Amino acid sequence: MGAGTLDHMLINLLFPPRCAGCRAEGALCCARCLGAFGPPRSVRVSGKGPPVFTLADYAGVGRELVLAFKERGRRELAAVFGALVAAALPRLPGVRPDEFGKWWLVPAPSRRTASRRRGGSHLVGTARASGASVAPVLHFLPGVRDSVGLDAAARRANLSGRVRLRPSGLPPPGTAVVLLDDVVTTGATAEVCGAVLKAAGFRVTAVLTLTAARSTHPHG
Repeated sequence: MGAGTLDHMLINLLFPPRCAGCRAEGALCCARCLGAFGPPRSVRVSGKGPPVFTLADYAGVGRELVLAFKERGRRELAAVFGALVAAALPRLPGVRPDEFGKWWLVPAPSRRTASRRRGGSHLVGTARASGASVAPVLHFLPGVRDSVGLDAAARRANLSGRVRLRPSGLPPPGTAVVLLDDVVTTGATAEVCGAVLKAAGFRVTAVLTLTAARSTHPHG
């Protein structure tokens, strides 16, 4: 047994993990809180863009877990969300892996200041924990402001011309990709990011979000 493993065991004995959703001891996310997340549900969004699906409502436990992961330092939840994403990908209508059996995820970008404050992109961590192939190729140009409180039109204006594609780390030309985000509110981010990827020759077959602050309905 290595020293690192022993240290981890001692830390767990002295400070047992608590569920980020309800604070119960014994797990990063207890079974009850994990039950807030289910199979992909279709999300009605305004504007044009790829179909959007979510795994939970952005309320109650779903909101608490996303905030713990995104804003409160619970980065170990990447493993939990990654497993949820891995289970969801084969259940997305019309979405298939590539010819080599790979699922491709493109994480939605974050503002640079927010990403630095959080210790890196939480969505990139989730995507990598899912076991899928990850292409963190989207980024924001300076000038994008916090979208909290903005309606759909204002969100599109905020992002218009400010989402760009990095030239390195791109999937093979023509690859079908799934855009990954944490919360869908109006669908503006999905629409703008999808348009950038489409203009570069990629097929965005779906947008998958961890939670949705909009009405949803089961697909199929």
